Amino acid sequence: MTSHNTTLTPSGTNIQDLMREFGVAEAAWNEGGLIVRSPVNGAAIAEVKLHAQADVDRAIHAADAAFQIWRAVPAPKRGELVRLFAEELRVRKTALGRLVAIESGKILQEGLGEVQEMIDICGFAAGLSRQLYGRTIASERPGHRMMETWHPLGVVGIISAFNFPVAVWAWNAAIALVCGDTLVWKPSEKTPLCALACQALLDRAAKGLEGIPPGLSAVILGGPELGQALAGNLLVPLVSATGSTRMGRAVAPRIAERFGRSILELGGNNGALVTPSADLDLAARAVLFAAVGTAGQRCTSLRRLFLHESLYDQFVCRLKVDNAQVRIGNPLDDGTLIGPLIDRGAFEAMQASLSEARSDGGTITGGERVFGELWPEAYYVRPALVELPRQTALVARETFAPILYVMPYRELDEAIFEHNAVRQGLASSIFTNDLREAELFMSSPGSDCGIVNVNIGPSGAEIGGAFGGEKETGGGREAGSDAWKAYMRRATNTINFSKELPLAQGIRFEVPQGGRSNRNSA
Repeated sequence: MTSHNTTLTPSGTNIQDLMREFGVAEAAWNEGGLIVRSPVNGAAIAEVKLHAQADVDRAIHAADAAFQIWRAVPAPKRGELVRLFAEELRVRKTALGRLVAIESGKILQEGLGEVQEMIDICGFAAGLSRQLYGRTIASERPGHRMMETWHPLGVVGIISAFNFPVAVWAWNAAIALVCGDTLVWKPSEKTPLCALACQALLDRAAKGLEGIPPGLSAVILGGPELGQALAGNLLVPLVSATGSTRMGRAVAPRIAERFGRSILELGGNNGALVTPSADLDLAARAVLFAAVGTAGQRCTSLRRLFLHESLYDQFVCRLKVDNAQVRIGNPLDDGTLIGPLIDRGAFEAMQASLSEARSDGGTITGGERVFGELWPEAYYVRPALVELPRQTALVARETFAPILYVMPYRELDEAIFEHNAVRQGLASSIFTNDLREAELFMSSPGSDCGIVNVNIGPSGAEIGGAFGGEKETGGGREAGSDAWKAYMRRATNTINFSKELPLAQGIRFEVPQGGRSNRNSA
């Protein structure tokens, strides 16, 4: 692969050196059929080996065999593997953060933050390994006790997207491993190097423990057909899939028709309201990061902004100034705040949406391509601000790009209604210093999203809470709180420690005394 550009920055980051540091064999990333291009400059940086259906089947069968052993390992010992994995991540946080930036295009600070998120979920999961609590339930029958217990589920299939190439896998992997499950991971074909690096670090952590079965975790590389194979396999009781709503519609029926479980993290189209009582400086800073961070390619990116009419002109003017001043460039350079879009397809989708916005009467500021002459195969854009008098069909569809639709409102009830009038329901925010407004937005007549924030943007969730949304976002929950229960099976147990056999609900079922009744001869 001598024709490939493996050096992407002035500081000389080299893909070959990075992959060697992680312990990935060169054949895995340098002798395959899938060309990997960095969105930083559009250059080919690797060729990974693609897997076929037979490879997927082998990985799943190996994971199922490993599960028979792993489920019997005490949960705190399973947690020790996750703790050791976190140590590997700490040592190589900078290297993995750089790889994330190179392969996904997000700025280095966000790449490092994503690895820190992996470390954080590992810490959460290691503690959780001693807290997989059941409960004792009062029985209506004398001399009986009821309890609830949780058991490992099986092979967990993980399908992840390009925009968070390592953290979302870690949310699932860390929790699943301590719950006693095994893993088969299908990453985005746009970010396979990050997956290979994570698997190599997990393998390295496993060498520090005895009794780790082969096949505990595997990576399968390829296109959507591999995700379909995971979704349809009876040996995979749970599939956690992160991506577009279109992807969810493709895999969910395959899982449902075999009565499997799914955790779906799909489209966002997130909204925020700014009320007259809001701290406008705080709101402007929060809106800027939520709208343009990761070049608008987070599932929690802010897409729709509802401004009270009394502050509309002032706030829009501030946003235009901020958007014009934010630094766009190589994501590995200090001071860069916006990196590139993932590829040409993302750029074309953005331009198509802006064209439709013009047809809808929208006023557009920004949105143009930059650095096209310097990097003709990379797609950097100025964030777009689209002013519209009302929410349109275009606004109700999510475009995965830095486009912020801004609309005025007069009454709070009206703004909440419009906020909820889309098919997605991931994250939402209100900026207010009015307690009544904040409580209303968080109440049942308020936001219908899975994440509802006050005086903070919709993006940047912490791992301690359950992450996920409603409606076409999929309804799944990952990461913290009690999301671990999705990775285990529940058993309700009743123990009779008496000498009687009372039936529930007072049912009487008694055989008459005196033996069997006489029967006539044949």
